[in-house]
Amino acid sequence: MRKLYLLVISIFAIHPLLYAQDENIEMKGLIAKEMKSFAHKMITYNINPNTLNYDLQYQRMDVTLNPFVNTISGSVTSHFKPNQGISSIYFDLTNTLTVSQVKHHGADLAFQQLATREIKIDFPASLPANVLDSLTIHYSGTPPSNNNAFAVSTQGGTPVLATLNEPYGAQDWFPTKQSLNDKIERFDFKITTPSQYNVASNGKLMSETILPSGEKLTFWRTMYPMTAYLAALSITNFVKLNDTIGNPPFPFVNYLYPSTAANATSMSNIDWTKQVMNTFETYFGPYPFRNEKYGHMEFMYGGGMEHQTMSSMGAWSRGLIAHELAHQWFGDKVTCGAWNDIWLNEGFATFGEHVAYEKLLMSNADFMTYLSGQKDFITSAPGGSTYVADANLSSVGTIFNGRLSYSKGGYIVRMIKWILGETAFYQALKDYHSRPALAYNYVRTSDLNASLLQSTGKDFTGFFNDWVYGEGYPTYDIRWKQAPNQDIVFKVSQTQSHASVGFFEMPLPIKVNGTGGEVAYFALNNTSNNEYFVQSVSFPVASVQFNYEYQILERNSTVAQDNALSTESVERESFALYPNPANNEIYVKGVDKPVEFTIHFTDGKLVRKAVYHPGKAVNIAELVPGTYIFTIKGKNIKFVKY
Repeated sequence: MRKLYLLVISIFAIHPLLYAQDENIEMKGLIAKEMKSFAHKMITYNINPNTLNYDLQYQRMDVTLNPFVNTISGSVTSHFKPNQGISSIYFDLTNTLTVSQVKHHGADLAFQQLATREIKIDFPASLPANVLDSLTIHYSGTPPSNNNAFAVSTQGGTPVLATLNEPYGAQDWFPTKQSLNDKIERFDFKITTPSQYNVASNGKLMSETILPSGEKLTFWRTMYPMTAYLAALSITNFVKLNDTIGNPPFPFVNYLYPSTAANATSMSNIDWTKQVMNTFETYFGPYPFRNEKYGHMEFMYGGGMEHQTMSSMGAWSRGLIAHELAHQWFGDKVTCGAWNDIWLNEGFATFGEHVAYEKLLMSNADFMTYLSGQKDFITSAPGGSTYVADANLSSVGTIFNGRLSYSKGGYIVRMIKWILGETAFYQALKDYHSRPALAYNYVRTSDLNASLLQSTGKDFTGFFNDWVYGEGYPTYDIRWKQAPNQDIVFKVSQTQSHASVGFFEMPLPIKVNGTGGEVAYFALNNTSNNEYFVQSVSFPVASVQFNYEYQILERNSTVAQDNALSTESVERESFALYPNPANNEIYVKGVDKPVEFTIHFTDGKLVRKAVYHPGKAVNIAELVPGTYIFTIKGKNIKFVKY
């Protein structure tokens, strides 16, 4: 459910000062609206099996709308290619709208409107496979109100009409294919309205024409593949603002209520979109719809919705703006291929908020406070899966759970960043949404896992089993003592909040503080319970901090000095690096068989992970000069690259 509302609600609960209180109220109302609507939609499947026999390639909507009247009339032309011989075709369409005619090459076709909210259309002869064809459905009526996917209201005394389809509302106002397996390659909106209104929609504005009747015909076109739930309209007496954004620049288009256009705070936040766009293009890659636009269209629902190329907005907080913009990469360009995997949309958009807060909006101290609040919120209950089980698809509260789909989903992305290191992580994100099989397509968690493996060589299967499919979180008990040779010994024990996960394998972020102000950072690769680690430090230790920048999810963990700590079971191999310092190559002393090693920056960020083969050099020529941590079999060795 691509309503940012849920996500924002969860954040409100933790950090009410980050958002205006009236937006919080609007968000809560939106959640209630969504819970009401979902119960009347297709709750038993992500894919309508009746629509699997064709590829929907193009739709043209020719309809008449008036924000003063809650009706729609006109036609939708669909171009499709059967993948087998077919004698009939189905489209998703509510049976509360009346279909008057279906035309195919100038001839009328027989059709049935079904109680399953489908229209079944019969052809006089079977259509061959792989041959492009088209038909036009003429229809009219009042869209159902129970889903509120198509609604009218007022703003400043002026009527406004807007749509909000997610997850299954598209069928409430136009015939389409809602299944999460077939994006529409091109979509044209031709909307006739009274002339005093402006129409905002997806894609590029092709024309606005005053007709002989005095009405206005507005034509928007999107040439990028788009899922049906992202098709949207908003209509009222908008103030239209045309600007540019990005580098190189492309159109930045905003359709705003007159009251918003006159509000200095709202306009400042809207203009701030340019900064967050630059930031997201730096970290996520080029904006995915540069040939058309990005922008906002105001609507009356509250919260926000990431309609492709033009987010619908009911509020103007910067966190909301960042969330909806991040969705253009994660949710619009790559779209969850089942509502079970909604975290791929909402978690990544929530992580987009993390990026905006960290890079643009907050001091480091404030960002740490935000992360602490998120961590506490996510772990406020012992269970709950980020992945939505089939049995729970009838519950919108489970699908769009603010704690799990949004906040925990966002933190899962943050933990992937901790595991990979910032440089490798952001490159892996760019790779993920750019792969030919995934770009402008549907994705599942398995696709993300395969992409990460291809980009980084690391298999996240176990990680996703624990954090996406499993439930709960770990609690750690970390004991440490410093040996006479100044090595520091750790013993790490873990308990789990939910029985679905036997053990959370995670690299543990450790900060060691010296008595003279010295600092050392370690990532303990914790793969089993009651595990021992020995790390080298060159100073007397005053204290140890765990999860010092909230890199991972955990709750109620403890860290304590324990001078009685037994080290009898600690494996004490004697490893050394030589030469040290080194320029181009280093060797490891004390290794007699192939073993995995890692190289980290001293701040804990991963530089390289590979397998060391005895007697063979590790090439470090490409590393920038500086100090690094070489980790092998739980032992950290500091070396200098010059």
